[in-house]
Amino acid sequence: MRLRHPSGTPLHLSYCTNVHPAEDLEGIIAQLDTYAVPVRIILGTDVLGLGLWLAAPVAAALAADSALRGRLRRELDARGLEVVTLNGFPYRSFHDPVVKHAVYRPDWTTTARLTYTLDLAHVLADLLPEDATRGSVSTLPFGWREPWNAAMAGLAARRLDELAAGLAAVESTTGRVIRVGFEPEPGCVVETTEQAITCLSDSDTDRLGICLDLAHLACAWERPADAMRALREAGLPIVKVQLSAALETSHPEALHEYAEPRFLHQTRNPVGGSADDLDEAFVRELPGPWRVHYHLPLHVAPAAPLATTTPVLREALEEMVGGPEPLCDHFDVETYTWSVLPPALRPKSPEQLAVNIADELDYARGRLRDLGVTA
Repeated sequence: MRLRHPSGTPLHLSYCTNVHPAEDLEGIIAQLDTYAVPVRIILGTDVLGLGLWLAAPVAAALAADSALRGRLRRELDARGLEVVTLNGFPYRSFHDPVVKHAVYRPDWTTTARLTYTLDLAHVLADLLPEDATRGSVSTLPFGWREPWNAAMAGLAARRLDELAAGLAAVESTTGRVIRVGFEPEPGCVVETTEQAITCLSDSDTDRLGICLDLAHLACAWERPADAMRALREAGLPIVKVQLSAALETSHPEALHEYAEPRFLHQTRNPVGGSADDLDEAFVRELPGPWRVHYHLPLHVAPAAPLATTTPVLREALEEMVGGPEPLCDHFDVETYTWSVLPPALRPKSPEQLAVNIADELDYARGRLRDLGVTA
């Protein structure tokens, strides 16, 4: 959805399609009719923003074929859909029965990750609305922390230089500015704002910055005001924000129904205690309270004694949007866990999922309106 900050700066609000499993062009187009168009109609908006997820094979096919890119653009336009941001974190197979650590491969030491990300930039340059200032692509925070050594860090630094050069070439060829945001996440090489600043401040910050996932920020037990201040002082841009909420509780025994086999659910407490998955946190009897990397619907609170970190989301939005100028212009609702939620919270049909996605977007739109953002 197209919104406007009180300063007049355009803002974009979208939902991330990594919640849907299709990994080929025909499946992606089918998703538009099954989910995106119903969401747009429910919200009553002429244009709905999508944070499109394109798996590596379809990204490569689109990047190599201008006719395919033209077809995808026409399919989007015909349905009142637009794309200013792509999710380039999952490489492929994001809805396999077990994903876990595989989502961090290939990492940023590899040419495969570089090629995939530049493919996405080429595709996005052709999908961007004519009046969009720029596009964004989110990506993983270098890789999982183990194994990671000085040699791997050196390789990753070279890949980032190549990425910045490739993005400059896209801009030179197409006239469109595409930026890439590295997404701090628990357990990764870059988990915190401080680590992001350390790893990225010497990069081309005109084209590279961070994708701030608000569930991840909460799981790191970071205060939004402190994180935003540090990023401003370092001159590291927030390329994209993922609007998400993590699980929180002081009663970990209430979390057992959230342990599931597909995704990794890193768990942290406020005094530095950590576990790389929910099952591990139970075995280790990690002291509470816990925040768990498990994206929960923004608009639905789980039953007590469980809660979500939406207060962190609201604080972060106030920091980013409440000032005279916004700190970011791309906001993407990213709840990809609908299919693995406990049965009571899980949509029972595509129609129910579309309604829930619309409700999340409406929640996000409402929080932005509270800060003076208008349609």
